[in-house]
This record gives sequence, structure tokens and C-alpha cells, in this order.
Amino acid sequence: MICAARGATIQNQKSEIKKLMNALKSFASKHPRLAAWLALALGMVLILLWASKDVGLLPTQLAALIVATIALAGLCVWIIGWEDDDENETADASVKSSNAK
Repeated sequence: MICAARGATIQNQKSEIKKLMNALKSFASKHPRLAAWLALALGMVLILLWASKDVGLLPTQLAALIVATIALAGLCVWIIGWEDDDENETADASVKSSNAK
């Protein structure tokens, strides 16, 4: 009886994880740059916190570094997005030129 209850609980947890993963995939497909910004910022902040654990920063200094790190991650995603915009403009120009012929 206890094993059956555990099995049902595990199945419920698996279904909840699948729902969460589907929601994350949907968000990432609808908002790819925002998702990239969040993922990059999270990784960069974790590395910052790990690297600064023995430095002895004041809380305000650490907060300023975290804000700057998040902004830097956004800037990186924005700059990387320039390449995507260039590719889209090139593709649009080639479609227009082929339609004009």
C-alpha cells in the first residue's frame, strides 16, 4: 500500500515536471532573447557569487556587481542578436530581389 502511494506521488511529480518543462520551452520559443538573457544572467551571477565569496565585499558592492552583471548579460544577448537581424535582412532582400524578377 505504501509503495503504491509512493508510485502515485512519483508519477504526479513527473507530470508536474513535464508541465513545467513544456511551459519553459513555450516561453523560450516565444521569447528567445529574453530566455537567453535570463539563462546567461543566472550563470554569470552564480559565477560572480562563487568567485567573490572570499573577497569580503560589502552587501551594497555585491548588489552593484550583480546589477552590472545582469546588464552585461543583456548587452551580450543584444549584440549577439545583431547577427540574427543581419541574416533576416539579407534573407528579406534576397526574397524581394527574386520577386522583382
